[in-house]
Amino acid sequence: MNMLTIKKLAFGLAITAATTFAASAQKTYTQGIITYNINAMGQDVEGKSYFTPDSSSFQYSAGPATIKMITSAKADYFAILVDVPVASMKKAAVATPGEIEEAADSEPSYTFTPGTETKKIGDYNCTKYTAKDTKSGTSYDLWVTNDISIPANILTRNFAGVKGVPVQFSYIPAGAKMAQLVTLKAISDEKVPAGTFAIGAGYDKISLSDLKAMGGRRQ
Repeated sequence: MNMLTIKKLAFGLAITAATTFAASAQKTYTQGIITYNINAMGQDVEGKSYFTPDSSSFQYSAGPATIKMITSAKADYFAILVDVPVASMKKAAVATPGEIEEAADSEPSYTFTPGTETKKIGDYNCTKYTAKDTKSGTSYDLWVTNDISIPANILTRNFAGVKGVPVQFSYIPAGAKMAQLVTLKAISDEKVPAGTFAIGAGYDKISLSDLKAMGGRRQ
């Protein structure tokens, strides 16, 4: 074996080892807690998403209220819990199958175009994609990483068609006209507490339409 052949073999082994290391370095999460920052109209709000392969929730504070959304991985269940301690109010609204279908029809439907631009967001190496909503024609920047692997959650399920985990993206809440900029800040593989995806004791169960009406009356 001549020196050129040895060099080629060594180079090939080095590339293989580097590729293997990169693949094994990806951290896979099957359940845990994600901290997101949401910027809406210049205001930053921190929220936490709890996830397992079967369910996810997202919880944040809005003034004196704590709001929690719960959904299943199959998107056949959706509930909103509102807790306002200063008003001694705890309401839980569970969407009907018809309301779930109506909400799904109103959600964006994206196509994804990969770009060449890269940058680091927090701890994650990201690649830029363009996410185009085929319903409205509006396009958004989407930054995706392959440093980690996690199940799609209540905020990211519309991006399930992209290869990788969304780290920074635009999220359009149901019924909203303006997109909110969401950034993944941290993730842990902490075990999700029992009862996270259930409606706890003390909540008054109402319809989703009743909850929307309450919001319109600013109660």
